[in-house]
Amino acid sequence: MSPAKKSPKKAPAERTLVILGASGDLTSRLLLPGLATLLKNEPERRVRVIGAAMEPYTAAQWKKRVRDSLTTAKVDKDVTDTILAATSYRRTDVLDRAALVDLLEDLPADSVLYFALPPQVSMQACEILATLELPAGLKLALEKPFGFDKASARTFNRLLEKIVPEQQTYRIDHFLGKSAVLNLLGLRFGNRIFEPIWNNVNISHVDIVSDETLALEGRAGYYDTAGALKDMIQSHLLLIMAMVAMEEMADVNEVELRDLMAHVLRATRLMGSPKQASRRARYTEGKVGRRRIPSYVDEHGVDKDRRTETLAEITVEIKNSRWAGVPFRLRSGKALGSARRGIYLHFKPVAHNLEGLANKATPNCLKLGMSPETIELGITTNGAGDMFELEDTLLSAEIGDSHVRPYGEILAGILDGNPLLSVRGDIAEECWRIVEPVLKAWAKDDVPLQTYPAGSDGPRGWAT
Repeated sequence: MSPAKKSPKKAPAERTLVILGASGDLTSRLLLPGLATLLKNEPERRVRVIGAAMEPYTAAQWKKRVRDSLTTAKVDKDVTDTILAATSYRRTDVLDRAALVDLLEDLPADSVLYFALPPQVSMQACEILATLELPAGLKLALEKPFGFDKASARTFNRLLEKIVPEQQTYRIDHFLGKSAVLNLLGLRFGNRIFEPIWNNVNISHVDIVSDETLALEGRAGYYDTAGALKDMIQSHLLLIMAMVAMEEMADVNEVELRDLMAHVLRATRLMGSPKQASRRARYTEGKVGRRRIPSYVDEHGVDKDRRTETLAEITVEIKNSRWAGVPFRLRSGKALGSARRGIYLHFKPVAHNLEGLANKATPNCLKLGMSPETIELGITTNGAGDMFELEDTLLSAEIGDSHVRPYGEILAGILDGNPLLSVRGDIAEECWRIVEPVLKAWAKDDVPLQTYPAGSDGPRGWAT
């Protein structure tokens, strides 16, 4: 009997990605390059990109903008040509009901509306969408910050429920697409040596740091109304902390992962009062490498009366049996002397130091670097010269970068209808709840706004 013929593999359905606010920096710097890396890695995908914004771009001007943005993705010409062949531009005012009706009426089922817009504009546009008839299976992708406090996040969540089911709402946090963050799952749960010691019996404190040498870089329009706490800690770093601290999943799916992250965040509180558990500072004139950086208040577009911080730090604790008493310090800053992005787990000292040795063992530290992607474990060994003297030894490895950029990973989930790497509504609200006491204390100036020269490690006395 001759073997049965295999059925030809069915090509995946084309998906339509509509980017609202397509003229902005996010689209050209992150979204389109991320999509290009995804299509390079998965050439069988077919994605039609529609840009929508207020600017009067011609078709040629839009395609030039798309082509220019794809140069940073370093993809082959055929990927660029594929995207360009399937892209178009629609001049659209997202706050005009008739314009939104016109934009939506021809969209196929399972299209994606990506809001590359400020949160206030996204909320206003969604109020209009709630009154319209929408294409079947429409997905909404929303950039952070999701709201501007807990109350607004809750209001926004209730509004979105009127438009599409929660499973079709994708709150974007691109840190969840970073390979170093996703590698937490394999590192912790795939290695017997880590899981038994991942608790308050062995770990003294945890630092999650995102320090950068870049200054404002022309982002005053957004950053000066947000600051380091809202921009980085409220969203990115609290979500990373939840993945570091969560319990083991029974299965890697969006329900398990997001339930366990929510459990951690619900148990999280400031470690003391806002005055005890938070610090803030702003950079003054200085030099980062060879670059002369002006004082933050002298940057173009900055309102110095807002007292926006460029360096923020909070310390929280997770009130459960695994983590009770362990400080989690979350820190992020701009215009610092060195870039540090990583998760640092500091272990407690050994219970007993051997008698007769010249010195004591240094407590172990496990560092998971996010940029570049690395794993480093500090251990103690006998010295190479004097065998009765202990010395520090570093075990290190580089993690291979994903072929797909974080925004590509995020877009893959949205296009496939898999919300695993998106932020669920209740999680967004919990992140705001955690930082809300700090925001209120800072608004009343209960916590001083310190200063540090650009290019330094921060204010004097701050531990790095």
